[in-house]
Amino acid sequence: MFDHWLTQDLLVLLGMGLFVWVLWSGSHHERWQRAWIRFRQDRAGLLALIVVAIYLFVGALEVLQFPTKNGGTRTVLDVFVSGIHDERSYSAPLAQAHLDPSMGNLKGLHLLGTNALGKDVLVQTLKACKTALIIGGLTSAIYLPLGTFFGILAGYFRRWVDDVIQYVYTTLASIPEILLLVAIIMVAPGGKNLGTLSFALGVTAWVGLCRLIRGETMRQAERPYVAAARALGQSHARIVTRHLLPNVLHLVLINFVLGFSGIVLAEAVLSYLGVGTPVGTPSWGNMIDGARAELGRDPVVWWNLVSATGALFTLVLSLNLLGDALRRAFDPKRG
Repeated sequence: MFDHWLTQDLLVLLGMGLFVWVLWSGSHHERWQRAWIRFRQDRAGLLALIVVAIYLFVGALEVLQFPTKNGGTRTVLDVFVSGIHDERSYSAPLAQAHLDPSMGNLKGLHLLGTNALGKDVLVQTLKACKTALIIGGLTSAIYLPLGTFFGILAGYFRRWVDDVIQYVYTTLASIPEILLLVAIIMVAPGGKNLGTLSFALGVTAWVGLCRLIRGETMRQAERPYVAAARALGQSHARIVTRHLLPNVLHLVLINFVLGFSGIVLAEAVLSYLGVGTPVGTPSWGNMIDGARAELGRDPVVWWNLVSATGALFTLVLSLNLLGDALRRAFDPKRG
């Protein structure tokens, strides 16, 4: 399932395109315009947005590939780090790096040291941004449409439609999430890969969004503008797409930002348990998993663990701050 990197990259672009569509669709709404004015005054939210944008930019550098002369492919990020060669084994932070002789007398450092395979830890940490972007993009492309679609259906039509959808997501919610994730990954026909992991996360992540959209749709369906649309003879599809959907898109945006942090954390936990990203794929979860044995060495090799957890902590914290800022900006009590 989605074994080829090109297919994954295209699906990531699909997920990011879905996110851009949400922003574009909501930007014409008066509520979004007022929220943007309030968001620009939130310094913590703007700082978090800048940090998240940096992560996305680094991940995009690793996603974008171009063909090489020998018939292979190379990422844009590889161009920037091409001069630093791998070492034989561990090197401490700030250790002198072996550079390409063609670069002359240029001096270099392994700023965060190297791991057991001699690979630069900083480079691996940066490359792991792509894994986070792929998993977040693929998972979002699965659970955002599912949660939004079924949530609006349940909240608008109610009756037996609501009962069926509630039964499905209540059943899924009653199963411990970590056990459900592991079970889906283990029985998936594609084996353990990023596509399978994203599919498992998407199947479990839509439940919370569906509940949220269902409640908001029920509230919006009682508003006078929906009653007026019905009185004018508009079809159910038009009422849903032209009236209800724009009024719940802000919840989709907030859930996407906050859910992205949960997806990244879930990948780290699953990789630590050995059922996450494949071995050899740069990811913060694999780096943390590989650092377990390093803490028992003498001397202790701490930089691999610190680099991965530091990058993971910074991204998750920034996403949570950004989500809180968006929630404050869209708060209806503020006008």
